[in-house]
Amino acid sequence: MNTTSSLAFQPVLERIAEEIERTPGRGRAADYIPALAACDPRSFGMAVAELDGTVYGVGDWREPFSTQSITKVFTLALDLAREGDELWEHVGREPSGNPFNSLVQLEYENGIPRNPFINAGALVVTDRLHSRTGDAAGELLSFLRAESGNPALDFDEEVAASESAHGDRNAALAHFMAAYDNIDNDIPVLLDQYFRQCSIRASCADLALATTFLARHGIRADGTRLLTLSQAKQINAIMLTCGTYDAAGDFAYRVGLPGKSGVGGGVIAVVPGRCTLCVWGPGLDERGNSVAGVAALDRFTTLTGLSVF
Repeated sequence: MNTTSSLAFQPVLERIAEEIERTPGRGRAADYIPALAACDPRSFGMAVAELDGTVYGVGDWREPFSTQSITKVFTLALDLAREGDELWEHVGREPSGNPFNSLVQLEYENGIPRNPFINAGALVVTDRLHSRTGDAAGELLSFLRAESGNPALDFDEEVAASESAHGDRNAALAHFMAAYDNIDNDIPVLLDQYFRQCSIRASCADLALATTFLARHGIRADGTRLLTLSQAKQINAIMLTCGTYDAAGDFAYRVGLPGKSGVGGGVIAVVPGRCTLCVWGPGLDERGNSVAGVAALDRFTTLTGLSVF
C-alpha cells in the first residue's frame, strides 16, 4: 500500500476532477424516480475523510444529494450491532448476479434475499432494525447526523413520496418475503420506513465522514465501539462483493475497495485503517452505478496506490 501523505489528497482530487470534466459520456440520471430525473448528469463532487475527521474535497462535494441505497450500509451496521449473527439467518452474504430490484432469486431461495444490499435484503434489514428500535429511519438519521457532524441532515419528503408512488416492485418483494415469514412488521409501515431511509439527503463530505467508522474497524467518531472487529470486516467484505449490484466484480477489478453505490449517483468507498471516500455523479450506467463516480474511484486508487489488494 502506498504511503500517500494526507497533504497529497487535495491535488489528487483536483487532478481527478479535471479528468472527469473532460469525460464526454456521464450516463443518465435515474428516471424511474421522477424526483431524481431532474439532476444534471454532469454534476460532480468528491471527498476524502481521514480517520481524525479531516476532509478534503473538490467540485460539488458539499452539495446534498439523494443518498438512496448508500444508506443500506449504515442500516446494516446498526442492525448487526444489535442482533449479531442472528441476522444472517434472514439474509445471505452472496453476490446476486441479478438487478437490485429482482424478484427472481427469492422464488427459489425461499424468501431469503441473497445479500443485504439488493432491495429485498435491505427491506429485511430495515424490518429487523425497526422491530428493535421502533423507528428504523429515525435511528439511521440520528446516526448519520452524529457521525457526519451535520445536524441539518434530513429526509427529503418529495423523494420519499415519489418512491412510494412508484414502489410497487418493492411492495411485491416485501409481500413475497412476508409469505415466507421473513418480514415482521406490517408492509405499509416497512415500506414507509424504507422509502424515508433512502430519501435522506447528504453531501460527499457528510457521507465520507459518516463512513469512517468502517475504516476505524467499528469505532464511531466519538470513540465508542459500534461494531466488533469481525463485524466491521464482514460489512467491508460484503461491500466489496455486493455493494455495486451485478457490477460488483467489475468494481472490485477497477477500484479495489469496499464500496456502495446508490441510484442518486453517490458511491462511498473504504480504505480500512486509512480513509473513506464519497463521490457523486448523477449520471448512471445501465446497472445503476455512477459513471463518473466509479471512474473517479478507479483513478484515485491508481494514482495513490491505496487499495485492499
